[in-house]
Amino acid sequence: MLEIETARLKLRRFTPNDLNDLCEIRADPDVMRYIGLGKPESIEQVQAALNKILTHWEQHGFGRWAGIDKESDKLIGWSGLSYLDNTEDVEIGYGIAKSHWGKGLTSEAAAAVIKWGFEDLGLDHIVAIAWPDNVASRRVMDRVGMKYVKVANYYHADVVYYAIRREEHLAASQADAGIRSR
Repeated sequence: MLEIETARLKLRRFTPNDLNDLCEIRADPDVMRYIGLGKPESIEQVQAALNKILTHWEQHGFGRWAGIDKESDKLIGWSGLSYLDNTEDVEIGYGIAKSHWGKGLTSEAAAAVIKWGFEDLGLDHIVAIAWPDNVASRRVMDRVGMKYVKVANYYHADVVYYAIRREEHLAASQADAGIRSR
């Protein structure tokens, strides 16, 4: 699959041409507060992050998607899957430009990515981590059906660890559609 569409977003694979728009987003200290080192990134750091995203797709057949606002056709963030630091677990990660905060777009993208992970990739479970005081990210995890599991240490930081299993996602999807299993 080359794209995922939601009501307001188009999720597509990143390309090298996304560098400048991604730099604009990742240069914002508020956006980057809970990502990576918690600081705005230089063009060199964003280039390295973009290269890592592109390489992950090449090596594993999945990765982070570029989040494109359908109305403006502009890159406004990212959401996607990658391997969690030194594990076989697949984690969802996301970020969005500050001008788009509070609109539910991150939850919309994350829900689509989780559905894609279970239905297209056949994953058994998906995890997510966040800094404990990152309330907005934890809210997204809750909205997409993920459940708190534990406090853990990944990427050299103490984080909260959430997860969702395929069966939980399927049950929630059926409930949302008014389908009852017998």
